Amino acid sequence: MASSTSSVITLKINGEKYTLPVDHRTTLLDALRERLDLTGTKKGCDQGQCGACTVLLDGRRAVACLQLAVAAEGREITTIEGVADGERLHPVQQAFLDLDGYQCGYCTPGQICSAIGVIEEHAAGWPSAVTEDVRPEAGPPSLTADEIRERMSGNLCRCGAYVSIVEAVARAAAEGARPDAAAKEVAA
Repeated sequence: MASSTSSVITLKINGEKYTLPVDHRTTLLDALRERLDLTGTKKGCDQGQCGACTVLLDGRRAVACLQLAVAAEGREITTIEGVADGERLHPVQQAFLDLDGYQCGYCTPGQICSAIGVIEEHAAGWPSAVTEDVRPEAGPPSLTADEIRERMSGNLCRCGAYVSIVEAVARAAAEGARPDAAAKEVAA
């Protein structure tokens, strides 16, 4: 008995539902860009190493080039097109704009989605590879420049705007980019 190699799926993206037939091998990145014309998410290396295609799946960072579209069904997908509140930019977007956290801008959508995830992860108390004290009773680490660099290390910028990106993430975190939690002290 031959199995089917395609399905009709419904994806919830930026609060809207999209139903489309997809080959089971279609990545979320290709579904977003090629099938749904949501081209803010960029295709970089197509191997999960550059972060240009970073989106949020259920609020957590994911590289869309390694995520199959069929596996994203039933999950809340947020792309760069969905992070602003109408005409009001998300605090991370505003910080990137104010502090020139971009140069050519190609990696910026993935950087912004990743930064939103970083701020959420930090506020939830998740340690990183550079967190000195990972004991739960130590509480969340300070969101230092080293913490930000480590947490954002999966997103590459070929233009080298890293200094401004770190500053933008720090500012957004300090200004409360997480509406449901208090901002943590940021040491740049």
